Amino acid sequence: MPVPMPDDRPENPYLELLARGAPAEAYERPVLRARADKAPADRLAALEAAKLLALRVRGELEGRRRREAELSALFETAHDLAGLRDLDAVLQAIVQRARSLLGTEVAYLTLNDPTAGDTYMRVTDGSVSARFQQLRLGMGEGLGGLVAQTARPYVTESYFHDPRFQHTHAIDAGVRDEGLVAILGVPLLLGSGVIGVLFAADRRARVFEREQIALVGSFAAHAAVAIDTAHLLAETRTALAELEAANEIIRDRSRVIERASDVHDRLTELVLRGGGVHDVADALAEVLSGSVEFLEADQAPAAAVDRSRADGHAVRDGEEDWVAAVSAGGELLGALVLRGHPRLDPVDQRTLERAAMVTSLLQLARRSAGEAEQRVRGELLDDLLDAPDREPRLLRERAARLQADLDTPHVVLAAGIEAPGMGTPTTGSGNAHGATHGATHTTTHCATHGSGPGSTSSTSSTSGGAPAEDAAGRRRLWSAASHLAATRHGLAAARDGGTVLLLPLADGDTADVLARRTARQLGTAVHAAVTVGASAPVPAPAARPGEVAAGYAEARRCLAALRVLGRAGQGAAAEDFGFLGLLLAGTREGAPDGTGVQDFVHRTVGAVIDYDERRGTELIRTLDAYFAGGMSPARTKDALHVHVNTVAQRLERVGRLLGPDWQSPARSLEIQLALRLHRLTSAVGY
Repeated sequence: MPVPMPDDRPENPYLELLARGAPAEAYERPVLRARADKAPADRLAALEAAKLLALRVRGELEGRRRREAELSALFETAHDLAGLRDLDAVLQAIVQRARSLLGTEVAYLTLNDPTAGDTYMRVTDGSVSARFQQLRLGMGEGLGGLVAQTARPYVTESYFHDPRFQHTHAIDAGVRDEGLVAILGVPLLLGSGVIGVLFAADRRARVFEREQIALVGSFAAHAAVAIDTAHLLAETRTALAELEAANEIIRDRSRVIERASDVHDRLTELVLRGGGVHDVADALAEVLSGSVEFLEADQAPAAAVDRSRADGHAVRDGEEDWVAAVSAGGELLGALVLRGHPRLDPVDQRTLERAAMVTSLLQLARRSAGEAEQRVRGELLDDLLDAPDREPRLLRERAARLQADLDTPHVVLAAGIEAPGMGTPTTGSGNAHGATHGATHTTTHCATHGSGPGSTSSTSSTSGGAPAEDAAGRRRLWSAASHLAATRHGLAAARDGGTVLLLPLADGDTADVLARRTARQLGTAVHAAVTVGASAPVPAPAARPGEVAAGYAEARRCLAALRVLGRAGQGAAAEDFGFLGLLLAGTREGAPDGTGVQDFVHRTVGAVIDYDERRGTELIRTLDAYFAGGMSPARTKDALHVHVNTVAQRLERVGRLLGPDWQSPARSLEIQLALRLHRLTSAVGY
């Protein structure tokens, strides 16, 4: 039997395959060639054994290379942590390495939000879906929410077919957008708490091995350390910055450390407790042993202020006064004036200048806070008027930040400033008939010209004044209304050429009383006549935001009615106009069917209706027959088939319930209208 040459040894082709790192399928080729060449059985057996041995060696080599790559990646991650400068860059590198080593299509990392009580997407690699990149998972929701809640790793070969996870529409939609199928998630542990989750995912079904889960866990541990280190570094940098600032202050005021410390402590205390510019002046006067006064820009000595602004320092004014300009961004806000100091050492001069800087910051903060609060109040009211489908919970949260309670009764008020050309407002004291006629004319005017939220006819000035003067007046009115809303824990916004307010209704107050009081307060603030129309109370604006827009339409109609009736500069609500209030409120947009009619009937004859219901009497039926019979007791008793004394007794009871003037022309007109509406709305047959 011939001795095989070295090249004929069965392991030789496999050594070559191992040396060049050939793929696994290449190891079948020597066996296939030998079979094709009809090699002896012992040769085939030797090749088969050599193949299996070579594949084992190849597997060991691949495992070693994989572990080497994993250790290298972990080492690089540790190196990144040692030189941590940018947390985002470190987290991105961790996610990229996890994806690369596991060979997944996507990797991502989420962090917990303790305030919101959920977890949100922080870093992604390989993701293509914007919806997926913005996902937020509640605790226990989806695979990630379960990992964050239980602090244990979870893996699924097919996410959508795995019943272990709480599937939600938002999460499933995001995962479906990304096309993910197999997902592995491990917790980011800091101490005993979970701060986030690291994921590896594929867009096809696959099995994650134990070693791969352990590898992702190692990366998660590095990520947790990176986050903790970044927080510590941020705190350290903040502490160092504060320390540097403190050292600068100490160096700057080393010569008079006690006085400087006193100034610092006093000004800090003032700022923390919300002090104003005059409090700063008082504190500075005590420290510098002199008289310090804050003057507005138009009251300060102009020449000295100009020199102070140009030099950037406090300057002498006369023999014993010093002036420090209070300015910001090139705008002069006022000046601090120190009196009674012929000489001022540099440190005290610097103290005066720093006080002027603090004063400018306080002035800007007060202005910014006021403008921001006015803007936020206006935006919330605009949303109530324009977007009635807003989530009530969000409305309540926004209102709570403004110290407003939208679950209590409120009144919508429409306010308009009256220009001098409109004449002196009058109250009017004509008879009932004249008042009724004028009210009816007003309603016709409002209905004809319209007064919805988009109209300006009922709130714009009719004086024909200059546009600039009108705009200035509207700005003054809006500013005054915003201040009033803030003090009353309500809302205000500029709208339709005027101002709209939503104010809470205090116990024992009524809409018309609130309207008159608001007209007086706004008129005093803007030094001009202000007309205010009020809606009927809105029980809970947060729960029923649609009624706010309806109330605004009603308030504007009342405002228009006041002007047409010659009552500009006054305040009123729909109920002030008698049965005109029914017409003003009855078309209230968004109100429940019949609300305005029912309110009018209840105000007018509600006491009689309630008495009938409690006692089983027929006072309402008697009233109806009395007016139908021309207010004749004789005809009334015939219609009711009762004795005339019975009619007299019933009418006497009606008088006690409705008041002694119930048969006066104005009252009787309203009562007859209320009786007819009561019949129509309640389907009562007499």
